[in-house]
Amino acid sequence: MRLRRPAPVERRVSGFLSQPPTVRNAMSVIVSITTFVVVLAGVAVWILDHQEYSTLWIGLWWALQTVTTVGYGDVAPAHLSGRLIGAVVMLQGIAFIAIITALLTSTFVTRASAEYRVRESAEELSDRELIERRLDTLEEKLDKLIARN
Repeated sequence: MRLRRPAPVERRVSGFLSQPPTVRNAMSVIVSITTFVVVLAGVAVWILDHQEYSTLWIGLWWALQTVTTVGYGDVAPAHLSGRLIGAVVMLQGIAFIAIITALLTSTFVTRASAEYRVRESAEELSDRELIERRLDTLEEKLDKLIARN
């Protein structure tokens, strides 16, 4: 029995799930899935709405401008099947932008939190050093006082 080779998107997703989560891994999966959706939608709309999309490149162009939410309007699906594909591509584009925004925000918040923790621990250390110095001074004074008596 011959094993089938996993598709590129499948490899990306399985690789993503097997590695510790990072922003770079998440971005590569999101970009891969979005690219896959754009290519699949471009081919599908070209096949299903061939009168409006006479070449594959026009279908791919339409899918790309739809997923990026630009939507120039130079080509638009005329049939229901093309419009349904368009709805899926639009939702993918909205999800893509939302996820990218969330990832970037998460990265900035994580970095800011890490920097804050470093600053706090440095301040904590300096407070502890100050307390230790004061205690050392008190011990010296107590030792002198005891020595006098």
